[in-house]
Amino acid sequence: MSTFLLVHGAWHSGRCWERVVPLLESAGHRVLAPSLTGYGDKAHLLGPEVGLDTHVEDIVSLIDEQDLTEVILVGHSYAGLVISAAANRVPDRIGHLVYLDAMVPRDGETAVDVLPVTRDLIDLAERSDSGWRVPPMPELPPPFGLFGVTDPVDVAWLRGMLSDQPVRCLQQPVRMDNPALNTVPRTHIHCVGPSPAGITRRPVPLQPNGSPAQVWELPTGHDCMITMPVELSELLLKLSV
Repeated sequence: MSTFLLVHGAWHSGRCWERVVPLLESAGHRVLAPSLTGYGDKAHLLGPEVGLDTHVEDIVSLIDEQDLTEVILVGHSYAGLVISAAANRVPDRIGHLVYLDAMVPRDGETAVDVLPVTRDLIDLAERSDSGWRVPPMPELPPPFGLFGVTDPVDVAWLRGMLSDQPVRCLQQPVRMDNPALNTVPRTHIHCVGPSPAGITRRPVPLQPNGSPAQVWELPTGHDCMITMPVELSELLLKLSV
């Protein structure tokens, strides 16, 4: 049995994994899909003080409290920053890092370094009445939809779980300075369906040992856990062997 820890991206909640969790569990694995501070069942905790460090602490604390080991830690989108920094804190607990259409940082980088268009979101938040709220991206006409989701029923379901993102999440740097982190293998899963203008994926870095990283692709939009849960689960299960 493997342990999967699924970490949602910006604006989402742990509910976004509802179609994936039972597929992994039915294969005999333990699956955790928490909502980060400010989202889902923790939406009441949303505030300007919530940042990347808060979300890293969410994941590290869960790993410690549940005494998890050999974790397959999956981060979607913004959560690529979260899982990188969390693994830096507890590399001995992590069996594999999975970057799911995710930001892939280097030590000391912020979201803006990884995805420059994020600067526009920060500027909008700082000029808003709140000074810190980043609202969810708007739904676009097909084929882009809402985070790549175009089915009207799915769009309505997804929209119902979205919350604002605190701007601090996009401003705090990722720490990846623990040498032990270099021993953790990494897999990248790219969603290669239609993507809005301005979203440019970085080249996948080599593994810390210099070997090529493992890269898989799914022919769908960004929220593949909603649009292709079966296919995503099949890829993740390859890592549990």
